[in-house]
Amino acid sequence: MAVEPLESIYTHSVPRMLAELGASVLVTTYQAGRLVILRTDPRTGELNSHFRAFGKPMGLAIEPGRMALGTTAEIWEFHDIPGMRGRLAKEGEPASDGAFLPRCVHFTGDIQVHEMAWVKEPGGAAAGGPSRLWFVNTRFSCLAVRSGIYSFEPTWKPGFITGLAPEDRCHLNGMCAREGVPRYVTALGRTDVAGGWRANKASGGILMDIVSGEIVAEGLSMPHSPRWHDGKLWVLDSGNGGLGIVDATGHYQEVCRLPGFTRGLDFVGPYAFVGLSQVRESATFSGIKICELKPEERACGMWVVDTRTGDVAGLVKFTNDVQEVFAVQVLTGARWPDVINSDPALTAGAFELSPEALEQVPLGHRAR
Repeated sequence: MAVEPLESIYTHSVPRMLAELGASVLVTTYQAGRLVILRTDPRTGELNSHFRAFGKPMGLAIEPGRMALGTTAEIWEFHDIPGMRGRLAKEGEPASDGAFLPRCVHFTGDIQVHEMAWVKEPGGAAAGGPSRLWFVNTRFSCLAVRSGIYSFEPTWKPGFITGLAPEDRCHLNGMCAREGVPRYVTALGRTDVAGGWRANKASGGILMDIVSGEIVAEGLSMPHSPRWHDGKLWVLDSGNGGLGIVDATGHYQEVCRLPGFTRGLDFVGPYAFVGLSQVRESATFSGIKICELKPEERACGMWVVDTRTGDVAGLVKFTNDVQEVFAVQVLTGARWPDVINSDPALTAGAFELSPEALEQVPLGHRAR
């Protein structure tokens, strides 16, 4: 194990794996107010934990060239501007290969943005247009997209939810697409009253099919992060610390059990990158299986699981300040990226133009 100054410990398999993949990992922690960038230092082979401060960062969505981040009352959108990478380089550090600068901020109000995904809707990506950002609006118990006029535009809600109200009726939280279409969601209960999910949170969790509106699996413990990967439907049985698969009959089969509240999930090949939270002693988490472990036995960080065997292939454990993780996303093609959100001089001097407009800019004014 190696110790980092930013209060994390890790197995050396993690930086080796990221170096081989040519990737980094983004982790959000709303309790500590940080976006964490896990990246391998090519000079030493050690893991670098890079932090950026945000107000309650939660949902995170990445697609080539851009990312979105949900915070307390807004959704930030960042674009990777290759021409700015050289300006991010600091003396003694590796060259940046990802310069994510803010492009827009959409104010949603406090809707408790949870998971998000870029969705390639019909006529969008196929026609050369951009995909659209869908997100879980937990407070209003629905899925939504951004609006140029309103706080949000509802796109779907469970059939048992009878109206839009800021009451967190079922604690809708996780979402994923399948073959480019929003397909699965998780919720902590099948309830239609304000905060109704709390009464049976230990075993009232459900997994739903967005297209059919049917409940695919139930009896889960505070489930999060549904994912379609390698022809299988994965989900985190968070209250039990589980990672598993739901089959065609709705049966949940556990692949691995980890020492924390599992929340946040991404895949690269056979490896699952799973977020773990230590969880606080509070009414929200009382009565679930993972809380039977002593606080010192519960971990917070990111675990890598080999889905072929269920074995832990590596881990990054936060040892101070950070106690809860929400999102985990692998950023492929960027070994040493950075996200800029608090450098006014840098953002004021960065311009992103269309290829047509860029042709009109003299070469001497173009960033390389």
